[in-house]
Amino acid sequence: MNIRARSAGIAVAGILGVTLAGCAGTSADAGAATGQIAELPDDQKVEIVFESYNLANVGTWADSINTLLDEFMAEHPNITVVGQPSSSAGTAASVQQQLLAGDPPDIAQLTFNELDFAATTLGAQNLTELVGDEGLAQQFGGEYPYHERAKVLADWDGSTYGLPYVFSTPIVWVNEAEFEAAGLDPDSADLSTWESVADVAAQITEHTGSPSMSISCLMNGGSWCMQGLFQSNGADVLSDDRTTIEFGSEAAIDTAQTFRDMYDRGLLTNEDATTQYESFAQGGVAIHVNTSALQGAFMAGAEAGGWELDAHVLPAFGDQPVVPTNSGSMLAMFSQDPAKQAAAWELMQWMTSPRAYEVISTEIGYLPLRSTMTEGDGPLAAWVEENPLVTPNLEQLDALEPWTSYPGDSYTQVDQVLATALEESIFFGADPAEQLTGAAERAQGMIE
Repeated sequence: MNIRARSAGIAVAGILGVTLAGCAGTSADAGAATGQIAELPDDQKVEIVFESYNLANVGTWADSINTLLDEFMAEHPNITVVGQPSSSAGTAASVQQQLLAGDPPDIAQLTFNELDFAATTLGAQNLTELVGDEGLAQQFGGEYPYHERAKVLADWDGSTYGLPYVFSTPIVWVNEAEFEAAGLDPDSADLSTWESVADVAAQITEHTGSPSMSISCLMNGGSWCMQGLFQSNGADVLSDDRTTIEFGSEAAIDTAQTFRDMYDRGLLTNEDATTQYESFAQGGVAIHVNTSALQGAFMAGAEAGGWELDAHVLPAFGDQPVVPTNSGSMLAMFSQDPAKQAAAWELMQWMTSPRAYEVISTEIGYLPLRSTMTEGDGPLAAWVEENPLVTPNLEQLDALEPWTSYPGDSYTQVDQVLATALEESIFFGADPAEQLTGAAERAQGMIE
């Protein structure tokens, strides 16, 4: 996902470690003294900076987030929020650079693969110490509590370092018109296993004469959902004790071979992730695996192109259970000033409130982490009934496993090593066993 600039090397890490040692002490002392953030007086004016990669995406993403920021400031006239898009280098790299300059954002939207780095090196505030267990329980509870699998996604070593914010699960997106043109009934076509999906894709490819399926998980930037594919086939990327890279296992190699076989049959496109989703939105392929957060873009593409869009849960590897992993992010606090901390906590709560998920889910397509909003007479119940495309996303939440963050400062390089090995294995004729075992050995040295 976000690639940290290589210029932030050993020397930078050393400087940052010294800088953040003092930051960590301030947080701990405040938490020990109060166990909560003091309320901000109504007459105290505060300006805070919210850095978000959603704000860097023009259109639906940025518009939705800006709507929520405007509503927050209308309700909190003493707090001014400056929305700051993340740089192309990624949010963690951006925050790191700003920390070194002595002016970090007060809140940053960090992806979950950055959790280890955020908690151990970057200096994200320990919310358990700063807010207290009771404050966190209130935040995650309420009329529409967080889903049990969602609320712990930003926990690290027994403490909470962020509020799980927006995320999605990988979805099998379908262009029903392409199915029908190939003589398939999209309502009865079997997409339950990868084997049956390949058979369906083969029939469509035979009709069109071109690859009919694209899978973003297999490409650079798709590590979050590739982890789910591995786990669904009995593999993993990291041992439970977080000391050993495991994507060189036989099960991982078998997973790569499954998709290599599809490519060799002419079923898979070989395109980067951005080209894949843009092509699907324009009606280029019949089946596309990608984040549910693209639902809005795909709905618009289907409407413009005059074809029907459908969504399905991930296929299984034979009779093994499907294990979806989540993409997405948490809100981490970097404020040091008590007034800014109070304002930042108010905004973090607002951006994860039921109102926020009404906007985030209906306009962008992210999961409502307060999933009971979709049940009974909840504020999203009617929307789900009218928009069945969200149903597979909600179903997969119950089986969700977290996106693994690698230990150490080279976590993005580990993802890059794996992505390169997968692309070489699946699309460029290299041997999957040699590529993945070699990649695992190189990655092992990066986490030790």
